[in-house]
Amino acid sequence: MEPPGYSGSTAMTRKMTSQFKASVALVAVVAQLPALAGQAAPFCGFYVAKADSKLFNKSSKVVLSREGETTAITMASDYAGEPKEFAVVIPVPTFIERNQISVVETRTINHLDAFTAPRLVEYHDPDPCPVAIVTRPVREMYAGLGSNAFSALTAVESRQHRGVTVEASYDVGEYDVTILSARESDGLVNWLNDNGYKIPTGAEAVLGGYIKQNMRFFVAKVNLDHMPLLRNGYLRPLQVRYESAKFMLPLRLGTVNANGPQDLIVYALTRSGRVETANYRTVKLPSGVDVPLFIKQDFGAFYQAMFERAVERESMRAVFVEYAWDMGWCDPCAADPMTNKELVELGAHWIGSDDEFPKGGRILLQPRQPPAGFGGRGQGANAYVTRLHVRYDASSFPEDLMLMETGDRTNFQGRYVLHHPWQGAAACAAGESYRALLPARFKQEARNLADLTGWSQADIETRMEVDGQSSQENR
Repeated sequence: MEPPGYSGSTAMTRKMTSQFKASVALVAVVAQLPALAGQAAPFCGFYVAKADSKLFNKSSKVVLSREGETTAITMASDYAGEPKEFAVVIPVPTFIERNQISVVETRTINHLDAFTAPRLVEYHDPDPCPVAIVTRPVREMYAGLGSNAFSALTAVESRQHRGVTVEASYDVGEYDVTILSARESDGLVNWLNDNGYKIPTGAEAVLGGYIKQNMRFFVAKVNLDHMPLLRNGYLRPLQVRYESAKFMLPLRLGTVNANGPQDLIVYALTRSGRVETANYRTVKLPSGVDVPLFIKQDFGAFYQAMFERAVERESMRAVFVEYAWDMGWCDPCAADPMTNKELVELGAHWIGSDDEFPKGGRILLQPRQPPAGFGGRGQGANAYVTRLHVRYDASSFPEDLMLMETGDRTNFQGRYVLHHPWQGAAACAAGESYRALLPARFKQEARNLADLTGWSQADIETRMEVDGQSSQENR
C-alpha cells in the first residue's frame, strides 16, 4: 500500500554516458541543457534509514569550506548527458589562478551527503511488567515541530565583445577553464554565445548585476580529448578556492533557465560553528517526532512530503537546516565518519592533516567532545558541518545567498522516530496500563504525521491498522 498522499516513485533515472555533478544553483549557463528538459540528546536507538539528496530530482549539491576569508566551493548536481553538452559559467568575487582550481572525487561528496542526511531511527519498548513505564508527554513528542550548487580562446576586443577580457586559461583534469572579466553585460553575452554557450533569455540582466559587483566569471567546458583518461567515464565535481571577504553563494543565474523550482543542498564546513543565511530566514526542520511504523518502508516519500509542507509553510522563502554537528563525533552515525583526507579534499585545510584515517585509527574509541551518555562514534576532526536545504525560484529568492558563520556549536539533526510496541506477554497490572495507553500513542503518531506532511489523518490511521497500530480503544 502506498503512503497516504503519495503520488509516485522517488527513483531517479540517470543517463549513464556521464554523470557530472554541475551545480544547478551556481550554473549560469549549461550548454544545450534548456532542451533537456536546542542541543540534541544522546541517541540510544537504532538508525534505520536516511533521506539523502537523491530524493529531490532537480537538486544540486555544493560544499563550502570557510576559514577566515578563504572559501573553497565544490559543485555537484544531477546533470546527466553527453559530456560535450556540458558547460558552466560561475560568478566569482576575485581572480582565480590555476592552483586554486581542482577536481574532487564524486564519492567524497556522496559520503558527506550520506553522513549528514536526515535519518529515521527506531526504539523497541521494553517488557512493561518488570520495568516501570515512562511515557513521554505530548509536548515533548512535539518538541521538534517549532520554527525551525570550453575551449580556451584568445580574447579579441571588438565592438561585439566590448569590455570582455580573458584573464587566464587553464587545463584542469577533464575541463578547459577560462577566467573572464567584463565591463558590459551585452559584450559578455555575445562572447559566451560566440564561444558555444547558449545563453537563455533573461541572463543579460542578471550578469549585469554581477558585473556591477566587479565579479569575475569562471567558465568551464569539457575537454573531450581528456575523457578517455577517466576510469569510469564520469565527469568529476569542480572545486574553486579564493580569498574574499564575501561569504556568499551565487543563486540567481541558476534561475534564469530553470524549469520550475529547484533544490539546493549546501554542506558548509567551518571550524567555528553553524552557518546560516544573513538575508533569508534560516529555519530548523521539525525533528525528534514520533511517526507510525509504516514510515520505515516509505521514508523517502515521507521526507519529501514533510519538506514540501515546510517549504509551503514558509512561502518558499526560507533556508532549512537539516543537520548541524561537530564532525568530531556522530550519534547516530548515518554513515562512517569522514576521514581527514576527505575533509581536506573538500577544502578543510585547517585540519592540518590529510591522513587517510585519524590518528589512532579509523574510528576513535573516545570522541573529541561527546556529551554525557554518548553512544555514537567519533574521529576527532576539528570541523563543524551545517547542511542547508533550500527550494528556490527567481521570485522567491531574488537575491544570492549571503552567508555568515556563527559561534553556535549546538548539535542538531533531522531525526524521525519509530517506537515499536512490546509484542510479548504482559500479564501484570502495569502491562494492562501499558496496553490501555497504546491507542492514544498511536493516534498521536498519526496526528504528528498528518501535521508534518499534510496527509489525511484518517488515511494514516487506516494504514496504521495494517501494522497493528490501532488508535481505537477497547480492541
